[in-house]
Amino acid sequence: MTKTSPRSTTPVLSLRGIDKSFGPVVALEGVDLDVHAHEVVALVGDNAAGKSTLAKVVAGVLSPDAGLIEMAGRPVTIGSAAQARALGIATVFQELALCDNLDVVQNLFLGQELRRGRGLDEEAMEDRAREILRDLTSRIPSVRTPLAVLSAGQRQTVAIARTLLGSPRVVVLDEPTASLSVAQTAEVLTHIESLRNLGHGVILISHNMGDVRAVADRIEVLRHGRNNGSFPAAAVSYEEVVAAITGASRPRAVAG
Repeated sequence: MTKTSPRSTTPVLSLRGIDKSFGPVVALEGVDLDVHAHEVVALVGDNAAGKSTLAKVVAGVLSPDAGLIEMAGRPVTIGSAAQARALGIATVFQELALCDNLDVVQNLFLGQELRRGRGLDEEAMEDRAREILRDLTSRIPSVRTPLAVLSAGQRQTVAIARTLLGSPRVVVLDEPTASLSVAQTAEVLTHIESLRNLGHGVILISHNMGDVRAVADRIEVLRHGRNNGSFPAAAVSYEEVVAAITGASRPRAVAG
């Protein structure tokens, strides 16, 4: 898969010195992370490395104990999920929070329906749903397909599509290909490339190094809640990344 989109000089999202503890347990300690527009940054690490905690900080689910967060170079506070969305941060966690009894359009606009007069503007919602799915190169046959009959990969597509309603600047995907078939995984990876090509910054949390190397521009390693390596995805070897994950190597930064 090609990764040729331009990268801006100022990160759309920048984290500096992020700390987070739960009582005596230190989940994050001094973590730094930059994400640019038109870039997929893979966040990898072993279990309990701090990946999900960092994602929840970015998503506004958790507040950091210390550190600086900037959007496009300006300091911001992300005190809630609503604030994160207002700043242009959208997150898809492993629990997709979709409704099987609703169709694709109803799931996309759940809680943010478009209205015309006293009723719903069904035509406008259908048109917008088709536009978003087309941008993602989705294979879902109809926006009125009930979610209950969609595959796991297509459900992930709906969850990703829902993030685009708010025109986000950063999209966080937490293990989007977990438990998917090979074909479904390939479809979701195509959607991730589409997100980058549309100009979004993407944080991809994954245990699957094949998926990471297929779509990521940069790989950031967390180990025991700390940065332990930053690598250009196109140049780093599988062994180098695994060494950083397991602690067999010292942290290394991307050259330049």
